[in-house]
Amino acid sequence: MNTLAKIMLLILGWKTKGSFPNLPKSIVIFAPHTSYWDSLYGKLFFMQSAVNHKFITKSEYFKFPQNILLNLYGSIPVSHNRKYVAEIAQLIKSQNDIHIVISPEGKLAKTIRWKKGFYYMATSANVPIVVGYIDYKKKEVGIKGVVNNMNNLDSTFSQINKMYKDVVAKHPEEFVLDTRYSA
Repeated sequence: MNTLAKIMLLILGWKTKGSFPNLPKSIVIFAPHTSYWDSLYGKLFFMQSAVNHKFITKSEYFKFPQNILLNLYGSIPVSHNRKYVAEIAQLIKSQNDIHIVISPEGKLAKTIRWKKGFYYMATSANVPIVVGYIDYKKKEVGIKGVVNNMNNLDSTFSQINKMYKDVVAKHPEEFVLDTRYSA
């Protein structure tokens, strides 16, 4: 399956940058997320990397028949309540090898305040945050780095902002770094 994903990315004119780190578990943030196309390139990247992953998707999208496709895609439903952070942390703790993929913006539309749930999932499950990206200008999908030290939320978000500083979204006008933290 990973060879097919590599071929698909090549056919689509995309290249991968940075290999997925050798980690058994992580929270993977993938940004920018301004288009549904982001999911395709992200999925192909994870397939070619042969990483056991699950995408977090809003539960309202899990209606028949779309739920069948989302389950096949590797999505897991989450609700808007705060319980999902603890549920995802528990899921990670219960697995030997799993990487949970989430959009830090929390939606496709422009937002100046990213969701903090991924940070709390990672700290609760005691796993690193892998910073994945999709750059439409360079036609690249890959990994920017790994955040291991998450003792301070502000410094973690500042570090993440720096990693995404020059990344170009499909719809650049819809992508803004979290304005609460300097880049």
